[in-house]
Amino acid sequence: MHCFKTLLILVSLGFSLNALTSFGAAAERGGDQAQYYKKWIEEDVAYIITDEEKDAFKSLNNDEEREIFIEDFWRRRNPDPRSSYNSFREEHYRRIAYANQHYHSGIPGWKTDRGRIYIMYGQPDQLETHPTGGTYDRPTYEGGGTTTVYAFEKWWYRHIDGLGDDIEIEFVDRSMSNEYRMAMSPDEKDALLNVPNAGLTLAEQYGLVSKADRGIWNPNAMNTPGSIQHSFLRAKDSPFSRMEQYFGLQRAPEIKFEDLKSVVTTKITYNTLPFDLRTDYMKLSANQVLVPITIELNNENLEFKKELGFNRAAVNVYGIITSLTNRIAAEWEAEIAADFSDESFEMGKNRRSEYQHIVALPPGQRYKLDLVLKDINSEEMGSLSIPLIIPRYEDDGSLQSSTIILANSISSAPKDINRLQQFIIGDMKVVPNVTAEYRQGDNLIPYMQIYNMQIDQASQEPSLDIAFVIKRDGKVVREIQTAPQNSEKFFYGRRVILLGKIPLTDFSPGDYSLEIRVLDSISKNTITTSTDFKIKERSSEILSMNP
Repeated sequence: MHCFKTLLILVSLGFSLNALTSFGAAAERGGDQAQYYKKWIEEDVAYIITDEEKDAFKSLNNDEEREIFIEDFWRRRNPDPRSSYNSFREEHYRRIAYANQHYHSGIPGWKTDRGRIYIMYGQPDQLETHPTGGTYDRPTYEGGGTTTVYAFEKWWYRHIDGLGDDIEIEFVDRSMSNEYRMAMSPDEKDALLNVPNAGLTLAEQYGLVSKADRGIWNPNAMNTPGSIQHSFLRAKDSPFSRMEQYFGLQRAPEIKFEDLKSVVTTKITYNTLPFDLRTDYMKLSANQVLVPITIELNNENLEFKKELGFNRAAVNVYGIITSLTNRIAAEWEAEIAADFSDESFEMGKNRRSEYQHIVALPPGQRYKLDLVLKDINSEEMGSLSIPLIIPRYEDDGSLQSSTIILANSISSAPKDINRLQQFIIGDMKVVPNVTAEYRQGDNLIPYMQIYNMQIDQASQEPSLDIAFVIKRDGKVVREIQTAPQNSEKFFYGRRVILLGKIPLTDFSPGDYSLEIRVLDSISKNTITTSTDFKIKERSSEILSMNP
């Protein structure tokens, strides 16, 4: 993949240089210095270096500066900076050696999920292992009953800074290759999950529910009052709790330092490859907001080349999110590819290709998003720089909501998902309509989350009155009350997921807005959230290729 960092002018404004550090350490080491520094940043400290530190290290000009940086890197983490013995560094390298010895499979142990967690957080306080899988008696919070499982391990930490207490992580070896992957759902270890009438929970054995009622297929059942299947479910097993933990486990451990400063200056003049962009915001936790960043390209603007019998286009993506003080909050690279056989090529060129990157950012902050796209075949490039104003979701009793995502499609997340993927929000796959353009006769499919509603003490459910209001030129064209035929609601504690389906059969072409008006019948609080969309003539619309 081509790297777009050559498009950026990175200016690093110095470090607190340790005058006692000598460049002689590098000379004594011998060998290929470039390879040594590459290994240090990509392997030795890959899980504990912050994005800001990584960017600053890459901007250094010579080996002497790199040696000074490395010395200061470890000094900042030394529990006793006055001592020449750095217990943090010694323990870190011990953990890498342990991970390589115990967690290797087809890849080195430090690269595996277990190795990463061990290197970052050390030995778990409790460890449950099932190295050969086999018969497994589920605990009550997993539904009870007996099944057959893949090999798996369950790690429990009493406390992890930045994540909290009672942190449970499950690793499953579904490939039976000793490469245990971090699981997103307790059902992932169930080898009989897709076998009818096998490995049943207690409620399923008594015929009170079916396998279809499990949370992995029917997420709303997890919050149905009196649900026998999930009557002992723990709060930390909900899809959004698992997602919050997943993001938390990806962050490098926090450090305090005053000597590291970097300024990233972006100067981009390439705008020959057009693309559409949308950003959305939804509450993940009290201190994190989920921000899906979705890009859509018209395939007609891409150059296709024949590769192995297919017509292929590829676009490289570079993205960077920086704060007002130019600190890097997120940075990534990816590829958008479109492949079509000769038979489907003409149709494929009239479709759109979508890509999404999801980040978690602190609420109430302002950032800048810079994106650079490059068509590998034509070498045409496009760029965009926009502000990101992260909303603050307060737990003050006021009714709040996410942005409205107008979707091309909404479906259940894949059953075998074991890590964060694009378009996955909780346990649903939501593919946005980035341009918000529809043809006459299409369905408008809104997705929105609602927060802080009150719960009825008798039913243990919220009571929300919701209306879809479509406006044109500021005037109400149609108001539709939500009903089973046009919407669904999924209840997750203090969060409600609203899905809609509004036929656009008798709307004329033009610009419209959708308002979603919500009344909490218990607290009497209200909120109105809106978004714009456009209806075009059916013959003029370009089809969207949903991932």
